Amino acid sequence: MAKRDYYEILGVSKGASDSEIKKAYRKKAIEFHPDKNPDDKEAEAKFKEAAEAYEVLSDTDKKARYDQFGHQAFENGGGFGGGGMNMDDIFSQFGDIFGGAFGGGGFSGFGGGGGPRRTKGSNLRIRVKLTLEEIANGVEKKIKVKRKVQAPGTTYKTCTTCNGSGQVTRIANTILGRMQTSAPCNTCGGAGQTIDKKPTDADAQGLKVAEETVSIKIPAGVVDGMQLKVSSKGNDAPGNGIAGDLLVAIEELEHDKLQREGDNLHYDLYVSYPEAVLGTSKEIDTVTGKVRIKVEAGVQSGKILRLRGKGIPSINGYGKGDLLVHVNVWTPKTLNKQQKDFFETMLDDEHFSPKPESSDKSFFEKVKDMFS
Repeated sequence: MAKRDYYEILGVSKGASDSEIKKAYRKKAIEFHPDKNPDDKEAEAKFKEAAEAYEVLSDTDKKARYDQFGHQAFENGGGFGGGGMNMDDIFSQFGDIFGGAFGGGGFSGFGGGGGPRRTKGSNLRIRVKLTLEEIANGVEKKIKVKRKVQAPGTTYKTCTTCNGSGQVTRIANTILGRMQTSAPCNTCGGAGQTIDKKPTDADAQGLKVAEETVSIKIPAGVVDGMQLKVSSKGNDAPGNGIAGDLLVAIEELEHDKLQREGDNLHYDLYVSYPEAVLGTSKEIDTVTGKVRIKVEAGVQSGKILRLRGKGIPSINGYGKGDLLVHVNVWTPKTLNKQQKDFFETMLDDEHFSPKPESSDKSFFEKVKDMFS
């Protein structure tokens, strides 16, 4: 089932400000909150859907990628829903948005407000090099990643400072009287637990480095510099925390014969003078294999042959670009006497005199057509 537009989910326009997006999300989240809709699976789905939309639109980088590429920008677990996050994940990241809407910030055991805070592990970043053929067809890459995972044998115990609540209460005397405030516990970082036992090869957080093979599905049409996200494949967090994400930066390798321009491809085809006069057929490279094209007799240098649909698929799913074949007539630089004599006798021949027709477009017209 296709995902709904994030702006439509929150009921805001594409030009909405950060505060408008936040306000719209809070309204939706309160409307479909599990406390208000117990045992209502449809409301729970809409609650998670709104959280996914807000997770993207509230982040400047993610919002820019979504505006440019749509849901395709997060196909590898990017966005909120792709990583299989649950209610705890939502409240751990966005719990402060609800304020006191459900009584002092509590969320009926969902982990928001004053309960223990689920920490998130750090993200990992890798760069994946792709050929133009891989970009055109989409590809699944298996990459070995070294990430921190919870060491076997590590156990945890309830934090004695906060007694497992993840919060410590402080009372201060102010000019307004005695004020009570709550803050995350410094001892456990708000997790409510500390390490009890850990193996000798684990670090202070009970984690160790392990190598894992991660499968990354890269959709067709990605561009150089684009970043994909594979949820929960970054470093683990200690205890009951959430694993970080694996951020995958795309690097496009240069093709030896094809040049990319957006979704279109360009190919320089060189033909000899006799081939241009008599016509010929040529085999050329495309991202899906070799194809043979016909070059008409009398072709002019600079002629552009458009092979529709032989370019790069749009990342937004709007079809494919074209392959533009630029015909270049190769003029020989050295001739033997017989060849030179032939062309000298043709200097005044009317068949060799330039006679451009209305269909023979100028260079600027060709450039205009190429970008239209």
